[in-house]
Parts: sequence; C-alpha cells; structure tokens
Amino acid sequence: MTADDPVLSSVEERGGARVAHLVLNRPGARNAITIALAQGLRDALAVAADQADVVVIRGSGGHFCAGGDFHEVSRLRAEGPAALRTLFESFIGACDLIAELPVPVVAAVEGYAMAGGFELVQSVDIALVRDDAVLADNHANFGMIPGGGGSQRLPRIVGVPRALGHILTGDRLTGAQAAEWGIAYRSVPAASFEAELDGLVANLAGKDREALARIKALVRGGVRGSLADGLATEVENSLAHLAGERAGISRFTDRDRG
Repeated sequence: MTADDPVLSSVEERGGARVAHLVLNRPGARNAITIALAQGLRDALAVAADQADVVVIRGSGGHFCAGGDFHEVSRLRAEGPAALRTLFESFIGACDLIAELPVPVVAAVEGYAMAGGFELVQSVDIALVRDDAVLADNHANFGMIPGGGGSQRLPRIVGVPRALGHILTGDRLTGAQAAEWGIAYRSVPAASFEAELDGLVANLAGKDREALARIKALVRGGVRGSLADGLATEVENSLAHLAGERAGISRFTDRDRG
C-alpha cells in the first residue's frame, strides 16, 4: 500500500480489540468514486473483517465522498455499457459486502456525501455525521439516476414518499436532517465529532464480537423476510448463542451480586 492508493487501510489495537480504519483517499476529487476506488474499498473491507473487530470508513481532505467521478464516468461511457457496468457493479459489490461482514461498519461523515457517497452512507451499519455535513442523492440534478443502490435502499430506510421526494428534487440535507430522517444514527457538532466517534468505536470494540455479529445478521436478514421467519431465527440464534462459552450471562450475574 502506498500513500497514492485510492483506499488506505490501517489497524489499531484498542482495549484488547482491533479497529480497522479505511480512508477514501482521493482528496483532490473529494474522494469521488472510480473503479479503482470501488474495488479498493471492497478489497479493504474483506481484509478488515478478518483483521479487526470494528471497521471505520471515512474520507480524506475533510469530505466523505462526492459520488462518481465525472471524468471516469465520461471515459467509461465512451467505451460503452460494459465498461460502465464495471464501475457500478464494483461499487455496489463494496456496498453489498458491508451487510455480509461479521463486524460493525461505521461511516464517519463530514463534508460532502453526495450521490454514490450518500449511497455508501446508506449501506453501513452505523453512520455518525457532523451537523454541518452535506448529504444528497443529487443524480437527478445532472440528468442521471442512482446507480449505487440509492433507489432501493433509501425507500427502505425513510419510506417511499420521502425517498421519492428527495431523489427527484435532489435537495441537500444537513447532517442533522439526515439523523432526523433515520439515515444516520447520530448527528454531532463539529467541535465534538472526533470525540463522539472515538466513544462510539470504543463502545463497539468493548463488546463481544460474536454477539455483535449475530445481532447484525439478525437485523440485516430480518428486514429481507417476514416477521414470523425473523422471530423464529432470533430464537434459534439466542439459543445457540447462550449455549456458547462466550455468552455474557455471567457478566450480569456477577454485576448483580456486587
């Protein structure tokens, strides 16, 4: 890995846990998405899931991600649909992989998170955003349509009326509005953003990895199926987890005795 790679990856030890930091590294283009960045993100996510207990994605240069790189899209468009397909499928593959990883994936969102960057925010497990961040699916403003999952994920997160209103108008949202809509977990003032991010990561890193993996799989799988199937799966997972050696019942009983 070099400083010029489109995605930088590092792992730190924190309280006996490991935290992977993935940085979208095209600051001169506000971390706009190219094939190399999309493929680099997918590869880095796959490796990080084996190396760490929590993954944090953020952008370099004060912005999260401004969406697809216009120069790349123009070049691929001239080459034909097959070339463009590589860009879309590489990025969607990275976003889809997040749901399958057995560790929490956190987005630290500051500056612009537009188009594809906004779609990436919708794909993570937890998004922490600065109050003054700017988020939008602005494809329609450029005569384009979502290509990274926004037309499918956003309605599932905020509902059809709000999703259609937003995608069709391309209106911008602040970080605070994104949290109000349920797109982000929490919106934080700029002055306390890094401290809040550290606290969130420490919270996750201090929890049992297997428990977090089961919870994530239950929630992710449950929204794709029926309530009855989800409840049955939850019971089976609870029984299997409590039968394991790492289940945390002793923590509660020891605390209660104290």
